[in-house]
Amino acid sequence: FTSIGKCRKFVIKCKAAVAWEPRKPLSIEDVEVAPPKVHEVRIKIVATGVCHTDLEYLYGAGKAMKFRPFPLVLGHEAAGIVESVGPEVTKFSPGDKVIPLFLPQCGECERCRSPKTNQCRKNWANTQVGVLADGTSRISCKGQQVYQFLGVSSFSQYTVVPDTSLAKIRSDAPLDKVCLLGCGVSTGYGAAINTGKVEKDSSCAVFGLGAVGLAAIMGCKVAGATRIIGVDINTAKFEKAKEFGASECVNPNQCSRPIQEVLVDMTGGGVDYALECVGSPGVMSAALESTIDAWGTCVIAGWTETEAMSVVVEKILMGRTLKGTYFGGWKSVEGVPKLVDDYMNKKLKLDEFITNILPLDQINVAFADMTSGNSIRTVISLSTEETSG
Repeated sequence: FTSIGKCRKFVIKCKAAVAWEPRKPLSIEDVEVAPPKVHEVRIKIVATGVCHTDLEYLYGAGKAMKFRPFPLVLGHEAAGIVESVGPEVTKFSPGDKVIPLFLPQCGECERCRSPKTNQCRKNWANTQVGVLADGTSRISCKGQQVYQFLGVSSFSQYTVVPDTSLAKIRSDAPLDKVCLLGCGVSTGYGAAINTGKVEKDSSCAVFGLGAVGLAAIMGCKVAGATRIIGVDINTAKFEKAKEFGASECVNPNQCSRPIQEVLVDMTGGGVDYALECVGSPGVMSAALESTIDAWGTCVIAGWTETEAMSVVVEKILMGRTLKGTYFGGWKSVEGVPKLVDDYMNKKLKLDEFITNILPLDQINVAFADMTSGNSIRTVISLSTEETSG
């Protein structure tokens, strides 16, 4: 078919990468994507980033990550085009360019009305376990329900999301670039700009130089920090970190003392801001201890769900602040289109994050490249072949 309709009620058959069980490679399958229900939108996914959270959930389910039901379709960092809308959808039309959101913004709840947080909870309990508002998924395979990771499932050529978990963006935005604003870049950049509130002429340390960490460096640079120290055990990432604004980089494995002690000495007492972008409790503790007493701020952006970090109470008593960030503090529906504008106006890097562009059937290669440290972000380009049924 070629037309795009407002309320088409047929099922779309398309390709998706299905995780049948934990710790097994994804399998490319023919899936069926049901029509959108009330306040839902069906999207043709054009491009999706492969995020570390996808990898962690597949291989760390039930360990550092809460267990979510299988089978499921992973993917939560994407961009696409509205194919059709369900009843009572008023803000989207077929043909709109959009970015699906794992963090909703209903605009009506107490949290949405507060400037203090971006953490709307519309449909939250359901999407966290892979279903939409009615308690079911819109994706099925071989007669079986397939759960939607974080309510998104962008490793599928089509998906359905709630209309409060979708950002409409400008029509000239390149979807294979702006898809990165669906998670990693927004998270790291916002960790510095929104959550940390990095100040001009300050010193910063960024732990972990993957996509989130590089975006945090970019945020520190935009905020006017004068010294930005990148920290990673992979020295191959140092050149790219300097391109994004790092003034110097340190490999903890090449230090004879704990990295926090090294950073305290390098900065004459500790950095003003530390941003943890790894998701490791040990690194989180080191990041906090690398900040200066009296006013040091540590922001945790790295993702882990079930692990505990260790905090020496005196480090907090002496004036340090420990903060967490989710999606970089951006109110998602409002914030993402503005970030797209910043990219289009050359105020924000995106192209530089992309190491590879691969087809959907190479999704497991993308995971392998991430594990080996050979890629910052792989973008999966999803073909548009489908049939109606």
